[in-house]
Amino acid sequence: MSDYPVVEPRLRCVLPFEAVPAEVHQLRRRAVVQLSQWGTPVAADEAQLLVTELATNVVKHVGERASATLVLEWCGERLRIEVHDKSRAMPTPNPEGSDAECGRGLHLVAALAVEWGAVLTAAGKAVWCEIPTGGGRACRRIERAAEALERYQTARSGAGLPSGRRETGLDEAAVELIADLLHWSNARGHDPDDFLDLAQMYYEAEADAA
Repeated sequence: MSDYPVVEPRLRCVLPFEAVPAEVHQLRRRAVVQLSQWGTPVAADEAQLLVTELATNVVKHVGERASATLVLEWCGERLRIEVHDKSRAMPTPNPEGSDAECGRGLHLVAALAVEWGAVLTAAGKAVWCEIPTGGGRACRRIERAAEALERYQTARSGAGLPSGRRETGLDEAAVELIADLLHWSNARGHDPDDFLDLAQMYYEAEADAA
């Protein structure tokens, strides 16, 4: 039997776009279509959200109608998402808890991605992030939940949890966070039961697929 090296799949797609809200919406749809054509085993909802956040940052911080480019690259176990623009101003996340609009999207990118960063290019800069493909979605959801609960608990108490009470504190924070989210959904005119049903449906679908 021939001992050929195993070559990881590597696919690349370049999608130019204009930095306006309507174009960002179309860009997200084009990205999902491309991933579907590749058959990339990646969470489409996470990829859509990351594309939206990176493209929206161009609209907000570079300027509407600025020329930009989305690059998708699937290499083995990760999907890399890059957004290139012609500004050389590097992005900086705001401190946790800041009310300022600038930099909020980067905290979300950091929470969703396994890695992210920004680099200067010959034409401006590129902001990039990577998410895992394959079976790591459920694990990453658990990691994100733990990170969100720790931030939520700190925001409520003004301090982190003592190490001995961490697990109990996270359990209590999870219940209170769910209750807060139900209040939030009700305040927006939605039926909280519908949100719970939808979350349960997502959970069961992913648990069955695992």
